[in-house]
Amino acid sequence: MSTIDEVIQTRKDSNVLEAPLNSVSTSTKEAVVSTQTNPTVKVALLNNTNSSNVYAYVSGLAVDNNNAPYLLKSDGSTPYYPASPSNTGAALSANCAIKLGAPGSTTTVTVPHTAGGRFWFSKGATLTFLLNPGPALVEPSVTNPSDPNYNISWEFCEFAFNSNELFVNISYADFVCFSIALELENNSGVVSTVQGLPANGLDAVCDKLIAQTATDGADWSSLIVKSPSTGARLRALSPGDGISVNNSLFKGYYKSYIDAVWSKYTSSDLQVNTAFGTLPGRVDTSTSELNFSGVVSLPRPSEAEIFSCNGIFASGDEEAKAVEARVAAAFNRSTLLVNSVQPNNEVVSTYYKDNITNHYSRILHELFLDKRGYGFAYDDVRPDNGADQSGSVSDPNPKLLTVKVGGVSSTTSK
Repeated sequence: MSTIDEVIQTRKDSNVLEAPLNSVSTSTKEAVVSTQTNPTVKVALLNNTNSSNVYAYVSGLAVDNNNAPYLLKSDGSTPYYPASPSNTGAALSANCAIKLGAPGSTTTVTVPHTAGGRFWFSKGATLTFLLNPGPALVEPSVTNPSDPNYNISWEFCEFAFNSNELFVNISYADFVCFSIALELENNSGVVSTVQGLPANGLDAVCDKLIAQTATDGADWSSLIVKSPSTGARLRALSPGDGISVNNSLFKGYYKSYIDAVWSKYTSSDLQVNTAFGTLPGRVDTSTSELNFSGVVSLPRPSEAEIFSCNGIFASGDEEAKAVEARVAAAFNRSTLLVNSVQPNNEVVSTYYKDNITNHYSRILHELFLDKRGYGFAYDDVRPDNGADQSGSVSDPNPKLLTVKVGGVSSTTSK
């Protein structure tokens, strides 16, 4: 893999992180070395759960060290750069579990310039990270039942800290376990926040998934994963990850909606606005593909491709990917039949109104305290100057990031 973007995409697909062959990135969230920001930033990890057994981990690619994969050691400040092992599945040679204090307490860590960063948190047990030759960091997975972390309660949020800014977002595009909230203060004292889910977010999500299955008979309740030992709710998978575990889920779910979209855009154009300009798309009846002026031609997507925003929605050059992201977002939000100018004519109040939609993401946005957070991979698609849906904070002059494990409230989090 030659670029940071490719490495991060592979990490999303396989839960393995390794250094790219070069530092080129097309994303403003990733990095090359420069001097605008300080080389490190302080991060306060606030234990807002009801547990005294909460552990944190920090992982990513060290921008100032040739994008080498690293984890912070248990002291919260020393980067550990693993050597390449001779075999797959090797253990770490350093303790990288940062134990948080009692509920209500804060533990401060120091983070270097990082691409593809994650703050990981577990309750009740430490996590297991492994190494493959490269070195490549093998991270926890919720789609592999044999993963040593599978039956542990754990969550993460994502960050990039580079020469331009600190960027952090909460993401439930893969699964929900417990709430995480963010607060970022800059050197001028300006504070920005993302509030995340309420403290009882997992139970609330699960209850609504069960209710949705009762309404439409689809597989939403099958996304709930329970502890094999206690039967308690452990997490709720996104529909994309649910299909990864059980490919019989959601078979044909979007068929009638796709039929209607293909019918509509056989005789009229779907206009897609991107940084490259506006491209008209129309279904080519000879191929049954939605063709955007030869830049990209999309066959009818599968449910897995829609929910996970991969496959046909993650291929081609940057212009093609820009179109794909906007079309995928419109499929997840089910706005293609009510808005033919994507995303610039989008109105948030019309999202998820069709009966056939990504109800997992709908439920999350209903429950997010400030309505912001990733419910699917392209949830950052929005109209020019439109409201953020993705739940991110960023600043070119960061002073202190506070990550609130358990959410904004110190009440019981399950």
